[in-house]
Amino acid sequence: MLGNYSYHEIIRKTIIGFGTLFNNIYIKHYDKDDTNVIDEMRVPLAYAPRQKFLARLTQQSELNKSVAITLPRMSFEMVSLQYDTSRKTGVTQTFKASDGVNLKKVFMPVPYNIGFELSIYCKLNDDALQIVEQILPYFQPSLNLTIDLVDAIGEKRDVPVVLNNVSFTDDYEGDFSTRRALIYTLSFTAKTHIFGPIADTTDGLIKKVQVDTYTNTDRARATREVRYTVTPKALEDKNNDGVINTVDDALLGPSDDFGFSEDWEFFTDSRSANRSLGQDL
Repeated sequence: MLGNYSYHEIIRKTIIGFGTLFNNIYIKHYDKDDTNVIDEMRVPLAYAPRQKFLARLTQQSELNKSVAITLPRMSFEMVSLQYDTSRKTGVTQTFKASDGVNLKKVFMPVPYNIGFELSIYCKLNDDALQIVEQILPYFQPSLNLTIDLVDAIGEKRDVPVVLNNVSFTDDYEGDFSTRRALIYTLSFTAKTHIFGPIADTTDGLIKKVQVDTYTNTDRARATREVRYTVTPKALEDKNNDGVINTVDDALLGPSDDFGFSEDWEFFTDSRSANRSLGQDL
């Protein structure tokens, strides 16, 4: 059962999508009258653990270098991957989707929650507050992120990103020559779905729909009165033989433009047909 290769890059796409939420955040510094902007910078963002950035700050050789070059800064990382039982569906359920040409059979995806941590590093508390206040209003407590989960079938879904918690620490120890770092940590959960293999369907188009009407709900005693049948009807010459007939109907695919042929059969009892009426639409 296992070993049927499939890789849709869903977790990777979710990580990238999460990061793009925070890659356009700026901070501004004003003059002493708080009227004119004297400095504006885009806050750098990287995928890395918080401990890595703290190590770079503490091991910086040039302590006299302007801290504005290093701080403020943001980093994020994936910290957990858990199955979500609250969004569970039937494991054997399938649905069909088209890639524009062929129809695909897809098993229902598996719900998973991906945990993220976003860390904000600043020297000045006002810088950190500027960044935090640009993020918090969008999460109440979730923000939908549209991600193209499966390219093969064009499956796009809104992935809710939930803000779980906001914490604050002041990493300051030692004398005045020791570098200080204010750290805000925001915890998020992205509720995504993981898809399995995508299978081609040999019968991509429903070729016949049949409805029988009975005079009684008790099938053992009911007399069938009407049978209604619908089949697809080709609107163009599929085999290029100069005519449009039932041969072309058999060659129809799910992406073709087609009409319908209707047929009504009226019965005197459940064993013999009385008359039939056909109609093309």
